[in-house]
Amino acid sequence: MTFWNSHAATLQQARKEYGVPEEIVAAVIGVETIYGAQTGKHRVLDALVTLAFDYPRRAEFFRDELEQYLLLTREQGTDALQLRGSYAGAIGIPQFMPSSYRRYAIDFDGDGKKELLHSPADAIGSVANYLKVFGWEAGQAVVARAQISGAGYQEALAAGIKPGLTLAQMRQLGVTPQAQASGLADDRLAALFVLEGKDGPEYWLGFNNFYVITRYNRSTYYAMSVLQLAEEIRAARNSGSGF
Repeated sequence: MTFWNSHAATLQQARKEYGVPEEIVAAVIGVETIYGAQTGKHRVLDALVTLAFDYPRRAEFFRDELEQYLLLTREQGTDALQLRGSYAGAIGIPQFMPSSYRRYAIDFDGDGKKELLHSPADAIGSVANYLKVFGWEAGQAVVARAQISGAGYQEALAAGIKPGLTLAQMRQLGVTPQAQASGLADDRLAALFVLEGKDGPEYWLGFNNFYVITRYNRSTYYAMSVLQLAEEIRAARNSGSGF
């Protein structure tokens, strides 16, 4: 709430330009760095070099990120030895990897620089731009709880997190959307995923916008934490309370 109150006009402008609600942008930044309070203390160059050459499982990915980082610092005229970030080489308030920084960061405050380390406005605009580029649909559903019956739902789970089955097909597999999805057409694409809740497994239908959040971080738990924080932020904003 404090972040939203401090940057209300910027968040509103990002929603107008990119269609991403204020609470979603604020929640992503909150989950990533607690609104810029924890952007990482590791030297980005060291992190990327270590992962590029001493982490075989994802060496190719981090070698590319190392190249992107060197290009980024050259473009920005910054010292590659000084920049600090996460243990994985993510940078700034929204924790963009170097490739994402170069592709999706925008100058949202109009000062001529794409500054994700110290500019909340650029961070807000860049997160909204990132989600929009990956297909965010303004005003569309994100998730709905689901009930399962029989064994057919296993086929839906195995299909992965990218929406690829219609709600009609989900029903044929024994997956029934709860009330939140009652207004969605039968041809709406969804994916079934399961989370471990305090009372046992929770089954959810994720629509396109949920999948878009997982493009920021591929974990369904991450995406759900963003969504639930966003809901809390929106509720607090509407009630006039703060946290």
